[in-house]
Amino acid sequence: MTTRRRFLGIAAGTIAAAKVGQPAWAAETRNGIPHRTLGRTGEKVSIVGVGGYHLGRPGLSADDGIRIVRKALDEGINFLDNCWDYNGGESEVRMGNALRDGYRQKAFLMTKIDGRDKATAAKQINESLQRLQTDHVDLLQFHEVIRDNDPDRIFASGGALEAVLRAQKDGKCRYIGFTGHKGPEVHIQVHLRCCANAPERHGRSLQQLRSNSNPGSSRAKYRSPGQKPMGDPYILQSKTVTATECLQYCMNLPTSVVITGCDSLKILQQALDGARGFRPMAKAQVASLLAKTAQAAQSGQYELYKTSHHFDGTYQNPQWLG
Repeated sequence: MTTRRRFLGIAAGTIAAAKVGQPAWAAETRNGIPHRTLGRTGEKVSIVGVGGYHLGRPGLSADDGIRIVRKALDEGINFLDNCWDYNGGESEVRMGNALRDGYRQKAFLMTKIDGRDKATAAKQINESLQRLQTDHVDLLQFHEVIRDNDPDRIFASGGALEAVLRAQKDGKCRYIGFTGHKGPEVHIQVHLRCCANAPERHGRSLQQLRSNSNPGSSRAKYRSPGQKPMGDPYILQSKTVTATECLQYCMNLPTSVVITGCDSLKILQQALDGARGFRPMAKAQVASLLAKTAQAAQSGQYELYKTSHHFDGTYQNPQWLG
């Protein structure tokens, strides 16, 4: 049986990242897109990544989904996000088609699984690889770690971790991680990537817990992947911040890559411009942005991923957990 301590040692190599405060805020630049080091892996990932969910939305054609992925890779983005359950698998199917013709070699490919037991997790891993038309993903993550008992189920004897470690041993995934978007206490248990946005700082905040729990600890200095910079798209509906401000605020946090959904080439260009125009923000800029969003954040109405089950696919479909 794999212990939690042993796994955290493995996961640390996936999601612990370059220390904040180092002179170079970007490890390198490709076609104007800054790249940062993802943990102790040594992998360089683009400061912005393409979220997979939007690629499979019914209103977006399969051909347009392919065009978005390929343009992103051609322009210097290399981090691609996806999940076994996105749009009934259509998001992975479209991304897999986009990764033909040599594009797989340009991508740092990540997908997620919902299964909490070994058999369910193994089945979902194999289905994802088939849809993505690849023999491995670069990063495989446990999706929606949002319940107090999720870590226990994953780490249990016969739990999903056993399937994921088997997949890693078999070469089906290179690195392992977790994702989630609810209470930070659950997230901290498994070192997962934070949901990074400006209003998030104000309530049930992973950012706040990370910085306040032990400001001098290494945990507060790690760069992790960040998601939902605009709350898809509810934070923008607050009329307090722009899309670029949301993206660049995330980039200014201890993030290695900020994952954003792109359902058109126009929105992809917005992400590209935000990445190319990013510069580290002064404290006064951050304070101003937080002040603008403070009142809107009080009720949580613009952060439905945190205050409701709106984004919780596994809540709506508990059978996905196994």
